[in-house]
Amino acid sequence: MSEVDRSLPDGYPELLEDLKRTVAAARWHAQRVVNTDLLLLYWQLRDAVLQRQRTEGWGTRVIDRLATDLRAAFPEMRGLSRSNLFYMRSFAASWPRTAIVQQPVGRLPWGHVTVLLDKLAYQAQRDWYAAAATAEHGWSRNVLLHQIMSGLHTRAGAAPSNFPDRLPASDSELAQQLTRDPYVSDFLDLTAPVAERDLETALVDRLQAFLLELGHGFAFVGRQYHVEVDGDDFYIDLLFFNWAQSRFVVLEFEIGRFAPEHLGQLGFYVSWVDANLRRHDHSPTIGVLLCTDRNDNVVRYALASATSPMAVATYTYDTLPDSIQAAVPTDEQLTTALTSVTTARTTTWNVHASVAAGLATPTAAEDSANQAPADDN
Repeated sequence: MSEVDRSLPDGYPELLEDLKRTVAAARWHAQRVVNTDLLLLYWQLRDAVLQRQRTEGWGTRVIDRLATDLRAAFPEMRGLSRSNLFYMRSFAASWPRTAIVQQPVGRLPWGHVTVLLDKLAYQAQRDWYAAAATAEHGWSRNVLLHQIMSGLHTRAGAAPSNFPDRLPASDSELAQQLTRDPYVSDFLDLTAPVAERDLETALVDRLQAFLLELGHGFAFVGRQYHVEVDGDDFYIDLLFFNWAQSRFVVLEFEIGRFAPEHLGQLGFYVSWVDANLRRHDHSPTIGVLLCTDRNDNVVRYALASATSPMAVATYTYDTLPDSIQAAVPTDEQLTTALTSVTTARTTTWNVHASVAAGLATPTAAEDSANQAPADDN
């Protein structure tokens, strides 16, 4: 400690931290206000043109001239290009002015809004992704685009589970939000037949992309996480901690079609994590089984008899290019591959649960907040 530090009064570090939080919050609020004012400006500009087009029949040539004249009047201002004026038209037609203040779209940067207008035809879907992008602590524009292209609105919370029967109602709804069905694995670039261990390796190698696919708040704890019970050794395929919900999530993989006995091992792991890693302030651990195919009725009966909170989801390569899909193995090929894989478990790293939250890689709100408006200058 320096002489200057020793001369500081007690409580100075706490005061400094409080002031830093106050300044950061004020800066964030100012960015939000500026963003909302910009969206209101864009809405007003295009609404004024829309009104003239409706009442006086103005054509698109007027847009070209307006873009030229406005940029001449405000040469330092971006966002007044011809293409942006057309985006403003769609924006004003898609959301009322009150939505900019009262709805999630008003908290998104303009670049995000253009993605919603470009990629989604239905207003309900635009509103869903706008809410998701703001609720999940600031998706970047690329993350928003990825989630749209992978159809997240149809997959989020869709995996069959027994959460309503095994967890309190409020916690059941939260846990269900952590599931996807199917999980999209296009980012793995798998071009040869794979076994379960190969799939785990590919996921860990592309950990950042896999965390994005899992959803908000996931931190990686370990692969082949060692479990020892009275001298017997077991290994959890992938163990995560979701710091947003403060719970462990066990992921197990089954190459092939779901069978009821798969839930037995997953339930064992969930119980062990609850007993040995979960703290008193953590929410109950859940397990998710990922398989390539399933019979929904078989899943329903199997989950009904399971005592641990678990879900069953599939994973897919359906959005891969045809050339890559052709390389993905059939069930028969996978069965052959599995029989040739050694059962010896390699020693892998374990990460203590207490530091799991520090490993999280949430997407950066700063990337969203600092985006410049689209322009074609």
